[in-house]
Amino acid sequence: MSSLYHPTVARLTYRALLGRRRAMIMGTLPALLLIISVAVRLLTTADDSTADGILGGFAIATMVPLIGVIAGTGAIGPEIDDGSVVYLLAKPVKRPTIIVTKLIVAIGITVAFSAIPTLLAGFILNGNGHQLAVAYALAAAVASVAYSAIFLLLGTVTRHAVVAGLVYALVWETLFGSLVSGARTLSVQQWALALAQKVGEGDLITSDVGLPTAVVLLVAVTVAATWYAASKLRTLTLAGEE
Repeated sequence: MSSLYHPTVARLTYRALLGRRRAMIMGTLPALLLIISVAVRLLTTADDSTADGILGGFAIATMVPLIGVIAGTGAIGPEIDDGSVVYLLAKPVKRPTIIVTKLIVAIGITVAFSAIPTLLAGFILNGNGHQLAVAYALAAAVASVAYSAIFLLLGTVTRHAVVAGLVYALVWETLFGSLVSGARTLSVQQWALALAQKVGEGDLITSDVGLPTAVVLLVAVTVAATWYAASKLRTLTLAGEE
């Protein structure tokens, strides 16, 4: 593991992602989730259906992918855009190590800004009734891994990574996912919900993808995106040397 994790690269990535502007943007959505949860709980009694609607409809469907876009693309995209990645690539650090290190940092930040607030919101809304808080927090954490890998890849292959990420998160998963049943099978959100469905009690949480298929797809997409991002970084190095 030490050969795939570089502390200096990690520190620089954390510093870039947790800068004042980016941290404020990422912190807005979890803060909104918690404010909504507190307001709903103050105005109504604990209700499983309401908790499911907020956690599934806002936290998982909107908050997690948007934070993933910011953290995943921000882990490397700005360095490529402004050319500072050349200084990083000039160091004696293997390209896969750079990508894996940045992915670990992006995952950690996405989980912190999405899974933890989702868990807190679940406890506020219905006290973890039917294991909804734990189930949706698990879904947020699992989705954070896949989203971070996908959006990190986008950051290495296009200068419009944020736009591409938003198109995937909001158009493909949210719009097409709600209108076209087949699109849900290729949705990180649905894969994550398959695990949440297993943990949650009752029939409130549902997924269009079976658990074994969801696990395989989550692992496959994460590994493939990470491998391809490392491959593209090698190409970028060669182009710079030429």
